[in-house]
Amino acid sequence: MTTPSAFKGSDLIFLLFSAALLSPLVWLDDPAGALKAANHSYPLMASFIKFAILATYGEVLGLRIISGHYPLATFGVLPKAVVWGVFGICIKLCFVVYVSGVPMALKLLGMEHAAAALAGPLSLDKFTVAFAISVSMNLTFGVWLMTFHKITDLHISSHGGRMTSLISPVHFGTILSEINWNRLWSFVLKKTIPLFWIPCHTLTFMLPGEFRVLFAALLGVVLGLILAFGQKEPAPKNRAPAV
Repeated sequence: MTTPSAFKGSDLIFLLFSAALLSPLVWLDDPAGALKAANHSYPLMASFIKFAILATYGEVLGLRIISGHYPLATFGVLPKAVVWGVFGICIKLCFVVYVSGVPMALKLLGMEHAAAALAGPLSLDKFTVAFAISVSMNLTFGVWLMTFHKITDLHISSHGGRMTSLISPVHFGTILSEINWNRLWSFVLKKTIPLFWIPCHTLTFMLPGEFRVLFAALLGVVLGLILAFGQKEPAPKNRAPAV
């Protein structure tokens, strides 16, 4: 494993780039209001932009932490950002589906007031509905998202990080045979979904509707970090010498 190096010139550039990303908010009189208005008027485009920037940002930062350097051109920052943007649209649509569908399912199970509880003030019932939504989403869509991200990641890498990877056929059979399924399961799925994503998304769905996608977009940074760490191979175990 490569030991991350100390602060260097590329880190300063990265910090300046981070400040540049946030600078437009400084000039707005009501940054939160402007973001809410954008989410309301252009929900899918806003989700695309937020995840394209924040999740890619988290992935780049994660690789800097575990490797000691920032991704080279072959990493494919731009095509990854496009893929993350598409995932952001999918996440937004899934929020709509699960927030609407799970309370209806709970109603069939006997919780008549599930939808009202989710829209109401903080309570045990509100927590129960939010938790049910989070569990349902993460154990279905969440698994798909983590796995499909790995497929797109390997596809982009196989094209040297070039933008042409976005229009090239994806050879699913070959890529699926290259995935380290043990790593994907043991870290990304088995640990992060129950220990991080289900609790975080429970909190997300307890927030007012206009803040859910904003909070989810901020979690996109963490998602990028997690998936970057998920690429790190575990240290080999010591084996007894052959007799």
